[in-house]
Amino acid sequence: MKLARRLTVTVVAIAVFTFVSLQFAHIFNENVAMARSLSSVQQDIAQLRDRRRQEEREIRRLSDPEGAVPEIHDRLKLTRPNEALIYLKPAPAHHP
Repeated sequence: MKLARRLTVTVVAIAVFTFVSLQFAHIFNENVAMARSLSSVQQDIAQLRDRRRQEEREIRRLSDPEGAVPEIHDRLKLTRPNEALIYLKPAPAHHP
């Protein structure tokens, strides 16, 4: 009788330990996945902030008439009176 009780307690203890271990492993894996996801989101936020700063600089530049002139030249191919656009071709690359 004592042996049966000890065996039962041992089997139950092993089952509980196994269950707890599996739950711990599952939680650990979820934490690792969430940490990776958080890192990815933080990188996205940093990139979006940089992009926002660049776009704000461009908006400020284009809001100034003098800052908009190069953009007008590039996109619309328009010039002021007594101005001309000169197009340059890059020199061909020489391969030795």
